Amino acid sequence: MNEEIDIERARALAAKAGLELRRTPAGVVLAGDGMELLPDFADMLPRIAPGRLGRELLVRAARVKRREDRGGTGAPPVAIDATAGLGQDSFLLAAAGFEVTLFEADLVIAALLADALGRAREDARLSAIARRMHLIAGDAVEGMRDLARAVAAGEGAAPDVVYLDPMFPERRKSAAVKKKFQLLHRLERPCENAAELLDAAISLHPRKVVVKRPAKGEPLAGRAPAHALAGKAIRYDVIVPPRV
Repeated sequence: MNEEIDIERARALAAKAGLELRRTPAGVVLAGDGMELLPDFADMLPRIAPGRLGRELLVRAARVKRREDRGGTGAPPVAIDATAGLGQDSFLLAAAGFEVTLFEADLVIAALLADALGRAREDARLSAIARRMHLIAGDAVEGMRDLARAVAAGEGAAPDVVYLDPMFPERRKSAAVKKKFQLLHRLERPCENAAELLDAAISLHPRKVVVKRPAKGEPLAGRAPAHALAGKAIRYDVIVPPRV
């Protein structure tokens, strides 16, 4: 297990939810209710195929111009995914050229994600992307506040983009959710600190905060976006914090 995940603690937390976290030859698996979940970034390959990645709404919403102050024209943009889950959205951002820090507060989900990242880094098709993804198993609000203090003290740089995907109630009821991913619903809880999460993201003064919402849902914490990109089921609200 990489990314410094306490696998024994993760197993104990999974057991409390009536689930089993186990290592198999294929990777770390979450099992329960006769189902198994083995995240694999190879499943994302069709979405990053030539001509498709640029049409992803998230990629379009997060797009920024390169910044000279990151060490030259070739410096990649930097993103924080504050609600990483199993990392699919972070993978899209990394495939689009971002250096991405992923926060995942649930240790069981973080264990699954860390293992999937480790396998992806050994896969020639995925390694360049996965090596731009850096997982922190911990609370994003606390982590972003710490980074904001460091930036204010001149000891770090603000990210270009902060991405938020707080869990919304519709996801728990959607028939479109694959059956095996229902295991995660035994672990995840709807976001109860939306205002804190958004405030922490804005405190970093990124170039933009991108928030994933249900297509007809209210803006997160009532904060109206500068603009939005909408599909049939989801919408990406783009908030532009004041510059400092």
